[in-house]
Amino acid sequence: MSALIVGPIIFVCLFGATLAGMALSRRLPRHHLDSDSKDVIKLATAVVGTLAALALGLLIASAKTTHENASAELRTSMARLVLLDRVMARYGSDTDAARARLRILVEMRLSEVWGSDASASNVGGDKASIEPVQAELRALSPDTNAQRLLQSRALQLSGDIAEAHWLLAETVGVGLPWAFLAVLVFWLGLLFVTFGLLAPTNATVIGVLFACALSVAAAVFLIVDMAHPYIGIIHVSDAPLRTALEQLGQK
Repeated sequence: MSALIVGPIIFVCLFGATLAGMALSRRLPRHHLDSDSKDVIKLATAVVGTLAALALGLLIASAKTTHENASAELRTSMARLVLLDRVMARYGSDTDAARARLRILVEMRLSEVWGSDASASNVGGDKASIEPVQAELRALSPDTNAQRLLQSRALQLSGDIAEAHWLLAETVGVGLPWAFLAVLVFWLGLLFVTFGLLAPTNATVIGVLFACALSVAAAVFLIVDMAHPYIGIIHVSDAPLRTALEQLGQK
């Protein structure tokens, strides 16, 4: 599910929980909210708040790691693409078709992941696979030891690129564990119900709780968005891919 959907839903849930708590406080008997009851509620709220803070910290760390790993993997793959093109250029004119296909594959990757038709289903798909280039490399008939070494090196590089491609295909779209996120939202909703239950009903308090609900929802939005590094607002830059595209095909 997109972060643009998750964020507003969480905000509505949290602020709705606050209003529900305020409505409930007016219906409860007075002795349910005396000083002793409030002390117990505050202690219980502190426990849930600690759990929610720990969960948010874990999710932020996980999303940040996912985003950084995706960026590093992209830069590594692009360096291997340029090196593969250089190795094929040194082999000779027999690799011209493979080099042209390699450039087409990079252009397809740019269009699928960062173009106007980008979507989660395109990321890691098999349309931009390097396997056709590998097939052309295997079909080469080297005449010298140098060409045999270059062919072997090219196949090794293309294998590394293919491995990174399919690792991406396996991990993209996984994102955050939704059960974990659902439990976190439940804890946060419980906290905001308690806020509304104990808070006086006036415009200032409602405004502050509104801002708190918006801030927490924004934090979860950023976490979910960063957990999908190739889609969304905070996505991996396509600069390494465009730089590699400028280098491909050069003599």
